[in-house]
Amino acid sequence: MLTDIEIARSVTPRPISEVAEHLGLRLEQIRPYGHDAAKVSLDVLGQPRPRPGTSRLVLVSAITPTPAGEGKTTTSIGLADGLARLGESVCLALREPSLGPSFGMKGGAAGGGRSQVIPMDRINLHFTGDFHAVTSANNLLSALIDNHLYFGNKLGIDPRRVLWRRVMDMNDRALRNVVVGLGGRMQGVPREGGFDITAASEVMAILCLAENAEDLRERLDRILVGFSYDGEPITAARLGGSGAMLALLRDALWPNLVQTLEGTPAMIHGGPFANIAHGCNSVIATRMAMHLSDWTITEAGFGFDLGAEKFFDIKCRSAGLEPVAVVLVATVRALKMHGGLGAKELGHTDAGAVERGLPNLEKHIESIQRFGERPIVALNRFASDADEEVEVVRARCEALGVDFAATDHHARGGEGALELAQTLMARGEEPGVQRFSPLYSLDATIEDKVATVAREMYGARDVFYTPQARRDLNDAERLGYAGLPVCIAKTPASLSDDPRLHGRPQDFEVTVRGVQVNAGAGFLVVLTGDILRMPGLPRHPLAERVDVRDGDIVGLE
Repeated sequence: MLTDIEIARSVTPRPISEVAEHLGLRLEQIRPYGHDAAKVSLDVLGQPRPRPGTSRLVLVSAITPTPAGEGKTTTSIGLADGLARLGESVCLALREPSLGPSFGMKGGAAGGGRSQVIPMDRINLHFTGDFHAVTSANNLLSALIDNHLYFGNKLGIDPRRVLWRRVMDMNDRALRNVVVGLGGRMQGVPREGGFDITAASEVMAILCLAENAEDLRERLDRILVGFSYDGEPITAARLGGSGAMLALLRDALWPNLVQTLEGTPAMIHGGPFANIAHGCNSVIATRMAMHLSDWTITEAGFGFDLGAEKFFDIKCRSAGLEPVAVVLVATVRALKMHGGLGAKELGHTDAGAVERGLPNLEKHIESIQRFGERPIVALNRFASDADEEVEVVRARCEALGVDFAATDHHARGGEGALELAQTLMARGEEPGVQRFSPLYSLDATIEDKVATVAREMYGARDVFYTPQARRDLNDAERLGYAGLPVCIAKTPASLSDDPRLHGRPQDFEVTVRGVQVNAGAGFLVVLTGDILRMPGLPRHPLAERVDVRDGDIVGLE
């Protein structure tokens, strides 16, 4: 059996110039990165749409996943290839992978099997350098803060209340909490600090929500880096570093164009995690894909309770986007997990466990409908799935009046997603029909916003705030940030904030232990449970299997 990277190498990709031409782009509108990737000029968005009509936006989300994930990216790619096989104009809009999962537990995020974007090894590793640009811009601001403290601290920054943390694009628990400035008076001002993963950086969120270069500059200016001794806010603009940060991000602002194994165009740009950030690709890439095609397939990270809620309440609200459909990915193995089976039992046929796991699927269906959207359940089928297990899911969807399609795009590419593509096309819904309604008003209090998401998306009974969270809440309100949407950082392993609670938990409380102001991104990060913004590697990380042989990378998943 071929590995994902072997499958990717067995296909001869079209030159990226041909992929661009297929979308109606001219050569002067792209900046090639080798033969199979390119940056696309932002000027394209200011020119007439090359195709008549209006593009339809489709969101792909999922039920609460197993640790390996349930295949949102492969489903997105398979669906796009399926639409292309049916003669439709389509373009993907996906997130860029982080090195953390690539070398950690989940593996890369370029799809898998016959539903991949290529070149998968470059996409999963350094790609066009966007993650490195975000890392550099973030850490430049950190360096400016410590440099300001060293040279007299004219702004009166309180070293104990510096909020801005350094980042790196790797899972490394040892860097979560550090002390900087040690080594004597010539080395800086000692203070506590720490590292987040690059995907959790506010700079990443800013890049993904910015409308253009000018909006990017204004958002960088607004970054709250800490407080003075008098309790006054210190922003990046006051440190004078946002211009240099913009210079580092100039090229990263352009979306990246690649293709699937079947030659379908794909915009891949930005990579915030959904469990610790807002989990969506960039607004610019989404708009670019919609500008150049009739169908745009995009995704949001983890289950619907995380990435998709933020897709609607943060991204769609700020960018004015409106999907025509939501595809909810489910798998038999995830439903068995929610039905009470352990990891070693998930490969055994057990229709009863699938039945017991359906409440998790039903909760996500209800959550989609709560936004005014109509779901399509896509069962990402594996070779080990028994027909009777699949029929349990199909029958429940029919009973609920929800569209259903089984797919095997991992094994067969676009051909394996034709039923899903045809189900989507049969909807016949015209773009521009307003159905989407946010969960909460921006005029609501911060506590009411958090309570609404916890109740409506997670099924929580109540929300508890630690003393530190209360202090953070008071600071946010005092500084005038109460009108921002909330971005709740929560475990992806459960609808609750306890990763051990599978299925559809009932009568539980969500614990908020901190509230962070991301003024540049335009939201408040609400930290719940034990969620951390710098993950750690598992006992046996995927890095142990990655190698280079005869010049080719092997072991990358």
